[in-house]
Order: sequence, then structure tokens, then C-alpha cells
Amino acid sequence: MIHGITVRLYVKSQTGTDAFNAPVYAETPIDVPNVLVGEPTAEDIVNDLQLYGKRIAYTLGIPKGDAHDWENATVEFFGKKFRTYGGVTQGIDDLIPLLWNKKVKVERYG
Repeated sequence: MIHGITVRLYVKSQTGTDAFNAPVYAETPIDVPNVLVGEPTAEDIVNDLQLYGKRIAYTLGIPKGDAHDWENATVEFFGKKFRTYGGVTQGIDDLIPLLWNKKVKVERYG
């Protein structure tokens, strides 16, 4: 049976503004269970480097029903921090037979 791992997602929330009236954010860690971690293909690595200027490390499969914001978020798994990029790709729940319906790309961060 396929199963994922628990990934720590850092959710941003605005805590105020700085002296230049720019928003200031705090990150709160939330554990998201059953996230798939997949290895990118060689083609994905080359394409993302050319299109986004980013080196893809993994692709995450997000479980159905998850309502967190995964765009431009910091995530932590395998004892390392990563940053999501490129937006979230989502499928139709009823047409996908497994437990995951979204995916997002991550690059090594920090």
C-alpha cells in the first residue's frame, strides 16, 4: 500500500507592518500527514532550471481534503528545509483513484 510521510508546513500569517508600511509575517509550523515525496525526472530538472531558474529537488503529492496554502511556502522533511515554487497543480477528486489530488514542486532552501 502506498503511504506518505508527515511534512512540516510553515504557514505565513501577517503580524503587522514595518516602518515602510510593508507587511511583516510570522511562520507557524503545522504537521501535514500522508504527503508523498517523489523524485523528479531528469527532464523536470532541466525544464525547471530553464523556465524558472530553480533546481527542483522533489515533487510533493498533497492529500485530498488538505486546505493549506502551499504556494511559496517553506516545508521541512528528511531533516531539511525546502521552498515550494511554480504553483500547485490540482486534479479533480472524483477522477483520481488514490488519496492525493495536488502536487507542488520544491527546491532546497537554507
